[in-house]
Amino acid sequence: MSSPGSTGALVFVVDDDAGVREAVSSLLRSVGLDALALPSAQAFVEHERRDDAGCLVLDVRMPGLSGLDLQHELSRSAAPPPIVFITGHGDIPMAVRAMKLGAVEFLPKPFREHELLDAVASAIRQDEQRRSRRATVLAIGARFDTLTEREREVLDPIVAGKLNKQVGASLGVSEQTVKVHRHNIMRKMAASSLPDLVRMIELLRADAGP
Repeated sequence: MSSPGSTGALVFVVDDDAGVREAVSSLLRSVGLDALALPSAQAFVEHERRDDAGCLVLDVRMPGLSGLDLQHELSRSAAPPPIVFITGHGDIPMAVRAMKLGAVEFLPKPFREHELLDAVASAIRQDEQRRSRRATVLAIGARFDTLTEREREVLDPIVAGKLNKQVGASLGVSEQTVKVHRHNIMRKMAASSLPDLVRMIELLRADAGP
């Protein structure tokens, strides 16, 4: 079984059944996780610390906003937290819908403790990877912002694999001028090699979306 404890992640437990909320929260705390129990999806939406979520353990059917409704709402945000669904009323179409929107797991009640802990551990790893990637993209973006307009003009053909001579001809500048700009780009972007620079720009473009 995976061990999710000692990660510093905050796990929200959202269920309208007080007994389930307490049982799940106690289980998560027993392995060293910080668990915060809420009685409804709306309570999570209104909670001021919702962006701290490492993951959600979320009931499917609740009065008012359902778990699936909340998942759909969160899926439109820039950084939706991973979700582990728990339900006493699940069916296959419901599970398929949840998994298509990125749910980590869909567990019918009653579930085994190790199943829930393994699912939460997987969700937390996903969130850590997302946060790490986001921090990397922000750092690259900050370095990209230091480039001059001319350096950005030189950057595109460079990452496309053009030679300095070809870049110079397309921009109407000398090959030596391109070399100077290229050196400045590599220094400002803290790129150790051309493949490293290409990887950075691909990350920025992927983050920007279509």
